[in-house]
Amino acid sequence: MAVLIGETVTLQRSVEVGRNTRNEPRYEWRDEAIDDVLVTPGPRDDIEDSARPAGVRVQWSLIWPKTFTESLAGCRVIIRGGEPLKIIGDPQPFAHAPTRWNRPSEAGRSDG
Repeated sequence: MAVLIGETVTLQRSVEVGRNTRNEPRYEWRDEAIDDVLVTPGPRDDIEDSARPAGVRVQWSLIWPKTFTESLAGCRVIIRGGEPLKIIGDPQPFAHAPTRWNRPSEAGRSDG
């Protein structure tokens, strides 16, 4: 019997930290360690890169634990100490998932 083991990833969320001299918001990335995320290299399916939104090339597939309920929209993720990668879209949880994980997502980067 195979056992699924999650790992810790770093989630980066853009947070407004103040205003500049023109009263425009300034943002910084804030890091948060998230435990028990299932991580696999590559996309979850066979969609060609040309069909991907905004030219994002998928490098990792992640499934988030049910205990993590915050939005992933606009976030980045650092996996195994690599470069920050964009979370694609606004992943939503499955209504009924039989395991500890219920929200699949993909992470990648845009080239060009």
